[in-house]
Parts: sequence; C-alpha cells; structure tokens
Amino acid sequence: MQNQARSTTEDLTTTSASPTAADRVKLETDPGMPSTTWRMRSDAWEYLLFAVKRLVHSPNPQEAYAADTELHRSLRALETIELYWAGCGQEYVRSIRQQLETGEHKAALDRIARVVTRQRGDQPSTESPDDVSDESERLMIADDNDPRPRFEVLVVDEMSAEERETMRKDVHRMRSAADAFVYDFVIVPSAEDAIAAVLTNPNILACVVRPGFSDKTRQPLSKDLLETIELASSSIQSWTAPRSKLAHIQRVVGLADTLARLRPELDLYLMAGAHIEDLARFLTRRFRRVFRREDRFELHLSLLRRVSHLYDTPFFTAIQDHARRPVGVFHALPIARGGSVVTSKWIRDLVDFYGLNLLLAETSATSGGLDSLLAPVHTLKKAQDLAARAYGAKHTFFVTNGTSTANKIVHQALTGPGDIVMVDRNCHKSHHHSLVLTGAKPAYLEAYPLDEFAFYGAVPLSSIKELLLQYRAAGRLDEVRMITLTNCTFDGIVYDPERVMEECLAIKPDLVFLWDEAWFAFATFHPITRRRTAMAAAKSLEARLSSSEHESAYHEQQKRLFNEDGTPVSDDVWLEERLIPAPDAKIRVYATQSTHKTLTALRQGSMIHVYDVEWKRDAEDPFHEAYMTHTSTSPNYQILASLDIGRRQVELEGFALVQRQLDLATSLTHSIARHPLLRRTFKVLTATELIPQEFRGAGRPLPHRDGLAAMWNAWEHAEFVVDPSRITIEISRTGIDGDTFKHDYLMDRYGIQINKTSRNTVLFMTNIGTTRSAIAYLLEVLVKVAERIEENVDRDAIAVVDPKDLPPLPDFSEFSTEFTDDPSLPDGDMRSAFFRGQKRTEVDYVMPNELSDRVAAGGLPVSAGFVTPYPPGFPVLVPGQVITRDVLDFMAVLDTREIHGFDAARGYRIFKESPAALDNAAAPDSKSRSFDPQEDHPRLPRKK
Repeated sequence: MQNQARSTTEDLTTTSASPTAADRVKLETDPGMPSTTWRMRSDAWEYLLFAVKRLVHSPNPQEAYAADTELHRSLRALETIELYWAGCGQEYVRSIRQQLETGEHKAALDRIARVVTRQRGDQPSTESPDDVSDESERLMIADDNDPRPRFEVLVVDEMSAEERETMRKDVHRMRSAADAFVYDFVIVPSAEDAIAAVLTNPNILACVVRPGFSDKTRQPLSKDLLETIELASSSIQSWTAPRSKLAHIQRVVGLADTLARLRPELDLYLMAGAHIEDLARFLTRRFRRVFRREDRFELHLSLLRRVSHLYDTPFFTAIQDHARRPVGVFHALPIARGGSVVTSKWIRDLVDFYGLNLLLAETSATSGGLDSLLAPVHTLKKAQDLAARAYGAKHTFFVTNGTSTANKIVHQALTGPGDIVMVDRNCHKSHHHSLVLTGAKPAYLEAYPLDEFAFYGAVPLSSIKELLLQYRAAGRLDEVRMITLTNCTFDGIVYDPERVMEECLAIKPDLVFLWDEAWFAFATFHPITRRRTAMAAAKSLEARLSSSEHESAYHEQQKRLFNEDGTPVSDDVWLEERLIPAPDAKIRVYATQSTHKTLTALRQGSMIHVYDVEWKRDAEDPFHEAYMTHTSTSPNYQILASLDIGRRQVELEGFALVQRQLDLATSLTHSIARHPLLRRTFKVLTATELIPQEFRGAGRPLPHRDGLAAMWNAWEHAEFVVDPSRITIEISRTGIDGDTFKHDYLMDRYGIQINKTSRNTVLFMTNIGTTRSAIAYLLEVLVKVAERIEENVDRDAIAVVDPKDLPPLPDFSEFSTEFTDDPSLPDGDMRSAFFRGQKRTEVDYVMPNELSDRVAAGGLPVSAGFVTPYPPGFPVLVPGQVITRDVLDFMAVLDTREIHGFDAARGYRIFKESPAALDNAAAPDSKSRSFDPQEDHPRLPRKK
C-alpha cells in the first residue's frame, strides 16, 4: 500500500509551497502506476487513516511521524487536490498537518476518519454537530447526517478566505427541508483551476462563473494535469490574448466554451455586477442564466431546479405510480398485478425470487400515464427526449429487443432495393440480415486483419475513400446510400467518426452514416472518449461546416482536387489529402447502442440516436414505419423503465462511473505487466499489436497508462485507438486455446464470466459496475491458473500455439456473377441469393473435403446461406458469395463449439451449378474469372 500511495501522490504535486516559475517544471507521471486524481485522493486519505491510526498506538509517535515519508507525501498531495473538492478544503488538510506536528494525533485521526467515512459513503455519520466547536467541522458533520442526494457546484472567482467561508455558510442558510437535494460549493480562483476541477471532480454538476477569476493556477499541479489543461483549452481563444474593450467577455466566453466542451452536462451560470444586461445579450447561449451577485437565492433555486430536471425519470415514475394504484385487470396478461401467481400454490417462488413489484408493474394497457412505445405522447416521449439530451442527439428512440432490432429499423428506414450500402464485412450479423430484408446491395469493406490473433481490426479510411472513388469513376456514386461501421469493435478498436464522415462527405455530400455503437454507449460520458462517439462527432462536424474558416479551406482545396475543366484530378490526390466537405454537405448520422451492454439497463434495452438534418424531409415517416414494423406491440415496460432510470444515472454520475471503469481496466493491465508469473504466462495486447503503425501514429502502446494528456493526444489524432476498458490477453504460452481457457479454466472452475475469445486470446471487459474487488479476484484467479499451468506442465515442452500455424483470416471473395450487375465493383444482390437459397430444389449439401476438391479444380461454388462461426462471430460466407480456398482453410482448423449455417452431418449448403455458372467456369476470358480464388481480392489489396 505504501508503494501504491507513493506513486500516486508523487504524480499529483511536487511541493506544497506556492509555485514559482521554476516550480512549474513538474514530475513526470509514473508509467507503472496509472491513476486519476479522484483515485489519488481516495488512496491518500485511506493511507492517512492507516498511518495516523498507527501513530496513535505508537510508543514514540513523533519519531514515527517524522520517519513516515509516505504520510508527508499524502498530506502534500491533499493540500493541492482538496481545492477541487467540496467539504473539507485545503484549510482542513493544513489543520490536520498542524495537529500531527503538535502531537494531537487522536484529534487528527478523528478529522481524517470523518473524510474517509464521507468518501466511502457506506454508513451514516455517528457524530453530532454539537460535538465539535469548529464551524467548518460542524457544517461538514451536518452535511454527512443529511440523507438527501448531494452534488457540488464550481464557483470560479478570486475570493478571500472570509468570502469563501461566507459563501459556504450561505448554502446552509438557504437550505430548506423541502429541497430534494443538497449541494456545496467548490471555489477556485483561476480558469486553469476551473478546468482542473471539472476534469478531476465528477461530483460537480454546475458551474458559476464570476468575472473576477485569474488566468493561471498557483497550485503545484502535475505535468500530466497541466498538459491536459492546455489541450482542453487549445481550441478556444486564449484568455491571455491581447485585450479588447470586450476583454472581460472574451475570457468568460473562452472559459465557458472550454468547460462545456469537457463536460456538456454541466449547467453554466454567470454571476456579474455591472452591465449585466449587456452581458446577457452576449452570453445567453452559453449560460443558463445571468445573475447579479446579490441574487444568491435565485441562483440557489435555479441550481436545485436544474438538477431536478436531470433527476426526472417520467416513465419510471409512471410505472411506480401504476404499481401503487388499485386496478382491475379485464384484459390480457394474467400475470399483471400478480393475479395468476400470488394465489397459486405452485409458482409462488416466482414472487419470492423477483419480488411483487415486478408483477405489479406488469400491464398490457397504455393508460394511466404509461404511454405507448409505438405512439408516445406523454411519459415515454419525455423519457426519450431526455435521453436525446443526455446523448447529444436530436432524437432518441427506445428499443426493447436489442440492437439487432435497432439496426434493422435504421436499415429499413433509410435504404431500399437497389441502394448500395457500404458495410464492414465483419460487422454484427444483424446488418447482413437487414440487407436481406431491405433488398439493399452490400458492398463489403475489409477491415485490416490480425491473423496472429484470429480476429479483425477496423476498416481503414483509405479503403473507404478508395471504394467511393471507384463508384464515382463507374458513374454509380448516386446508388451509394449509406455506410455502416462498428464503433467500437467487439475487440475495442475505435474509429475517428468525425474524420471518416468529413472525408466521405467530401466525395458524396449526402451519404448517410450508421454507426453501430453497441459496445460504446458509455463513451458519451467521459471528456476524452466522447469526441469519438457518433453524436458528438456529428455535432462537431456540423458546427465546423458553418464556420468561415472551413468555407475558405474548402474552396482552396477544390482548386487542387479539380482540373480547370471541372473534372476530378487523379484519385491518388484524393486519397492522399485529408478531404474537406462542402459547407452545405448533409449531416445525416444514426447510432445504435446496446445500452444494456455497458450502462445500467435490463437486457435487450437499446437506443437509436439520430442526428439528421434531413429528418423531417426525408427520414421521419419511413423511420416511424420501420419502427412500427419491428417493435413489439407488447413491449416490456421494465426494460423501458430501466432505460429511463439508467439515463438519470449517467447524467448525474456518468463521468465518475466511466472514469472508474477506465482506471480499473488500466490497473488490470498494469498488474499483469508487473507480476512476474502473470507476465511470463500472459501478454496484454496493446495498440502496438492491435493497430498497424500507419493507423495509430506515434503514440504510446497504452496511452491511458501515461495519464490524461497522453490519452487525449491519442484520441485526438490517431486514426484508430483502443478502448481502454477492453483488455485482450494473449494466451499462446499456456498451450490452451481460447475457448477451452474460457470454459474449463475461468467459468467452470472459478466463476469468471467472459464473452469473447479467439484461438489464442481472451477478452476481459470492465464496465461501470466493475469494482476494485472484482479486479483483485480476477488477478487472483489468473495467478492460480498460471500456477496450475506451471505446476502441471514442463514449460520447455509446452505446446505453444504458434500464430504462424493459424490460417489467415479470409477476406470477402466476391459475389457470383449471377448476383451482381458489375463484376468490377463489389456490391451484390444478397436478397435474391438468400431467398433462392431457401428453395430445396436450388441447393446441394457438399462435405468440406469434396468442396475443397472442387475449388482446387478451378470451380467457383457459391454459398446458398450464411455461415457464421462463433468465435469470431461474423459471417465467413454470405448468400451469393463465391467460396474460396482461404475460406475453407480457415474453417478447417476452427475448433469453435458452434457454427451457424453449417451442418456437420451434411456439409456446406451451396447452389446447384447452373448452366451459366458452368459456362463461366469454362471461359478463361470471362469477367468472373478475373478473380483468382487462390489470391486476395484484386480490387482492395489486403493491408498488412
């Protein structure tokens, strides 16, 4: 514990003295112990509690106090960081130091225990305010005894100690027993301190800016935090720029824009003195309200009211009200109100297990305030509008049967027969099935392969641009309707959606984007990860397109991209440049999210988020028709209620939960890398292994381990990054395949549940429900597994899985000429192939060996259905696809337990060879023979 606390507190500050210019050279972060400030704070207080307890019982406490260097480091760290938290403050920490120096160890211990009890939040305070004489301690105890939810409000202004104390006392004076919430102020003097506060303190839900703040911090902050502050404010006009007569407005605007960019959930208020009316005209869009300094009670009411709006859960509240009402049930659903259960002698254990409230909330009626999911006008409509606000969407829709259905709704709403959809071939199977349903033609994009780990990465932007340009050259760009990509992938590869969308729109200005964010809903609620979500990217891109700077850059680039006669220059130029879309390009972005996968919601609870400027004109009616098509008329109200209350959670504490999730994931990777036995047995895959050099830039393999600034830089600039919450462990050195490791070693023996494996990897995912205890247990299990392997197997003779022995992942070959109009382009009529493949008279079943012989002899057999092995979980074959040797070789060595679409007793389902197919096979100059089944796809060279 001492070593852990040392690395965290050293990272926070260098000295407790006021910093000079020389002091601003800070310590480098410790690359071995990743952490964030909230965790540093927690660990420092916990260590103080441990150390001072030891002092109280020490025979020579003063000598022990002087010798405990870690205790002094913790105190120094807390003297800085407590500026950014409500409650005790820097003065409180200094008083503890003074008590320790004067030998008042028991009094110091009481003060420390008070803070630790508050931090843990697991038990109410047993103290009474009357037990202490110090005014600040009395207020702190009164807060701890108050059971109401608490939040913190940042105030940015230079204040004296007396002014700060007066403001904190005013908070208590204005409180009423009728208030649903309580809050306290965090008061900082400078703009840099304000940024540090919102980056480190997730309890802050509102900010009050007073123009008297200074620019620079006087705190001895770590190098990482100072660099992050600089990055956070880099895109905003500097408040240290030459002043104009509106200088005070410019610096307030700069700070407000920076804080809003970091934490869009924050409520911003301005409290000023003179010229308040003029300020209100300039700042209305940035601040919820502008107050005079004396209007503190109005501010107090506004703060409480705003948080009540965040806390509001209209549908969950309606469900609770319905459960409490006496209702007579004279319609369907015998289980409603527990009618068919509570009187039964045989199934009462259903009530015992789930509780009566589950049954009381069950109903098939849409009256009584419960609203209809298919035509919401009241509580459900409001709940979905609140979700749109939380996720930064223009519209949000709840889905009660998972993101598979959400994807089908979007596909049907936006595409139809004949449209071309560019889609990642290894995306979720629901996208492939959606294309069958709509009749749109897929043009499959290939992600870069990670053959040594038997899974794919993501689709390079260059491949997307290249295919769009090919359609333009063929005169068929107008047929390309939508592009569908998975962000982030199951294995944690994250796109830069804004970059992808801007360059694609530069080629086709009306292209629609569907981002499958099934595993990425949590990212909205962290300042760094948010920018790579579809909704945040759409909003940012829309704002950028409207700027005069963008318009100038666009016209300048057009001179380089087009000849004088208006024809495009070489495609090579288009591929090399970062393309700039026209200012009037259409921002049409959809995101589907499995809320239940990464945030609080019952299973199958998903959302569709919409940011579409053409919504009213082109999408609203077909979207609602598709929604009606795929949504049950009997939706599960418990799922809907969980989506509603889960939204409340992430708006009020999402930042804290996601930051903790990322911290715990980083701790896991750190612990495996540092443990001698674990690092000898397992390897954590980093960006170095998961992302080719040309796509990851010059960043570190695990940027989140180096601090916020390193992670910020990577997520700002790299084409692809790795989601830190996903930890892929390579297990080749165990000699055990991934599926066996998952079932026999983790799940059956130790109860460790994981989802994804490949031949030689296992994937561990943290989420907002992961705890430090869970991480510790996982590490304990991994150590036990490693010990068993070492005890039972001679490591020199272990059967290590050599990646070279694994077959390469098969690229999509091509559609048979029977199902494509233009063999030079990759799109195909998969719908026709699918329905033809359902006719028994059209298909044969062929065993793998016989099929391999046909391919070796130059045949071009065509798949009549989907073949999807789990893992890797994407269709290796789709209806109408030519079967190649690569596919058969890959399938031959798979040891997965389930393969959808393949019958082990009968083999592959393929189309009977038609006369046309036989003619093609016999004609060496046929267009279809331009594809060599022994080689990769000729149009999109495989990128290694």
